[in-house]
Amino acid sequence: MALSKVHASATEALAGLLRNDMLILSGGFGLCGIPSALIAAIREAGVTGLTIVSNNAGVDGVGLGVLLETKQVKKMVSSYVGENKLFMQQFLANELEIEFNPQGTLAERIRAGGAGIPAFFTRTGYGTAVAEGKETREFDGNWFVMERGIFGDLAVIHAWKGDTEGNLIYRKTARNFNPMMASAAKTTVVEVEELYEPGTFDPDHIITPGIYVQRIVKLDAVDKRIEQRTVRKRAA
Repeated sequence: MALSKVHASATEALAGLLRNDMLILSGGFGLCGIPSALIAAIREAGVTGLTIVSNNAGVDGVGLGVLLETKQVKKMVSSYVGENKLFMQQFLANELEIEFNPQGTLAERIRAGGAGIPAFFTRTGYGTAVAEGKETREFDGNWFVMERGIFGDLAVIHAWKGDTEGNLIYRKTARNFNPMMASAAKTTVVEVEELYEPGTFDPDHIITPGIYVQRIVKLDAVDKRIEQRTVRKRAA
């Protein structure tokens, strides 16, 4: 009988998977849909020299920001990091490498990696610093820059609902980098807000099929932060 994919804690779900100098994909957009519990477990494990692929690096003390505090991250592959002061300090002090990507290019690099596509050409970034050191080629009178697909050692992602076979459903903005990252790593570990038995979901509602997911942890509580709260005075 096959072993269960469900684990009792984030630490248990990552047991035996973590090592120094690995490439980890971390889902989320800003603070929405980030795998906070799994990130905390990576911090507790103490692994170092990590290359993290994520749209951003969280904020100070939240999300991937907790891994910057302990200097476990060697390199970030991201499209936006402007909300993290510690990130800026470490980068300016040459303590942290950064590989910037246009956001659509980053998404496509991850999707390509999951689809087994080693590289692709895009017009985005041609003639800018983004294209430095990369192959360029002309197609139909336009110039394109070659970008490599990304395939990681481990993907840590967050989903709204999942079943015990790993079929996943995401909610609203949390359906961002999580689905594509689920397919773009040797091992995918997911934290879910709600866990169900197989057969509960309408197959048409499943976004990530369970074949991509190796381990699951059910969250006891979900801490959903707001990156920047903007309000206006209530009308009289």
